[in-house]
Amino acid sequence: MSALSTPESRGGAPAAVAPVDSRRWWILAVIAIAQLMIVLDATIMNIALPSAQKDLGFSLADRQWVVTAYALAFGSLLLLGGKLADVIGRKVMFLIGMTGFAAASAVGGAAVNFPMLISARAVQGAFAAVLAPTALSLLATTFTDPAERRQSFAVYGAVAGSGGAVGLVLGGLLTQYLSWRWCLYVNVVFAAAAGIGAAVLLHRDVPGRRPRVDVLGAALVSGGMFGIVYGFANVATHSWGTPSTWAFIAAGVLLLVAFVLWEARARQPLLPLRIVADRTRAGAYLAMLFAGAGMFGILLFLNYYMQQNLGYSPVITGLAFLPMVALVMVVGQLANVVLMPRTGPRPLIPVGMLLGGASAALLTRLGLHSSYAGYILPSVLLIGAGLGFIFAPSADTGTARVPFQDTGVASATLNTGNQLGGSIGTSLLNSLFATAIATWIAANVRGRPGPLQLAQAALHGYTVAFWWTAGIFAAGAIICGALLRSGPLTRPAQQAAQDRPGAGGQEWPGTTTQDQPTAPSPAGPQPAERSN
Repeated sequence: MSALSTPESRGGAPAAVAPVDSRRWWILAVIAIAQLMIVLDATIMNIALPSAQKDLGFSLADRQWVVTAYALAFGSLLLLGGKLADVIGRKVMFLIGMTGFAAASAVGGAAVNFPMLISARAVQGAFAAVLAPTALSLLATTFTDPAERRQSFAVYGAVAGSGGAVGLVLGGLLTQYLSWRWCLYVNVVFAAAAGIGAAVLLHRDVPGRRPRVDVLGAALVSGGMFGIVYGFANVATHSWGTPSTWAFIAAGVLLLVAFVLWEARARQPLLPLRIVADRTRAGAYLAMLFAGAGMFGILLFLNYYMQQNLGYSPVITGLAFLPMVALVMVVGQLANVVLMPRTGPRPLIPVGMLLGGASAALLTRLGLHSSYAGYILPSVLLIGAGLGFIFAPSADTGTARVPFQDTGVASATLNTGNQLGGSIGTSLLNSLFATAIATWIAANVRGRPGPLQLAQAALHGYTVAFWWTAGIFAAGAIICGALLRSGPLTRPAQQAAQDRPGAGGQEWPGTTTQDQPTAPSPAGPQPAERSN
């Protein structure tokens, strides 16, 4: 890293350090509730789908769109949602996102037919695209002290890494003892708690200069993300060779290329390329993509195996993932609070990837009726530890040294990586799983397969899917390890005050000092001091 230049060395007066908000830990609780609501929504409906399908009478082919409609809107609009938080203000957009998400959840819970449910899920995804990056950017701008920042991101990483498993537990309980509709209604409860807390605790941060929203950039990236997510979603019901698959994926890639070319010349870009040009931040964004793909691979197929092969109920299946939740929380705190200040993200994230790969590889040993303690629990513990090493350090790294006015879009880029990874991983692995089953039956069965042969074919499909999941984690370890820089992110203690927003410290490589405005104090935004 280059040496820092202080305000005095540039001939200016020392800049004032932004006051620390005394309510910051309560704000962290509000952010954690919002993030938990968003993350668990990705899995809580998976448990509820069979009951919803029976109640509303939609087909098996239509069932995937209950999840895909949410993913399409969420993934397509994330960067725009993050930019709106930077332009309009984080408190305002947080409350808008929370209110809209709760309202859409209530409509979905009250759905009387399939179109009403799908429409509500799409609107949910749109407001989640506003809420998710806004919550993360609030975290990045609220905690400026390096030690407290690491603690807060450890909590965020624990929620992000364990929310999927919590969704399985909660979804099973609500579906079994209340109704599938409560898998949506429960969001109103979360939103009410977080919304009241946000209205009371958050300070309104009105940007001093509101840049124009890059409309063309927003259209290009939203269209590109839509094409990729929609194309991969079609793999579940169509082959890779159909136009509804490859044409949408190709169009999505072309639109994203056009987006990058446009952002390089736009005067006020939606995603300033300096944010992703830094190799360490790029490594963090890719880590979220690989981790999202690998995590969903393990959760999805292990969920299938425990319910279909072992006969576990939805509640017992959810409870089986609780050790993973515990490990994500414990290891996340260890990684981000204890190890990150000493090592930085480079050794931690690749180690997390390797642990995730080892978890998937161990699951290839599963038999038709393997025991939980001997075969499943070790893998659950390994993936929990792996995600603990990945999520919190990646979230911290992906928003580190980002100019204050760009924290929303940087946060959105992290969420985009995770969402895109989950969509691609689920579709790709589902396709490989189905192909492996068909291949096994064709090679080993003559005539109509019996129950035992179907179970053996499914087991072969699980084995193939878990080996591919292990490969995804291995690729993530290699690529992220090559991109991430060695050494801690934070400067020495004597320079920490200069690194806080508004203190005038030099920006992370890839940005410049003049790009970094002053962070808002509890009394409102303060004008940035300019050096001579």
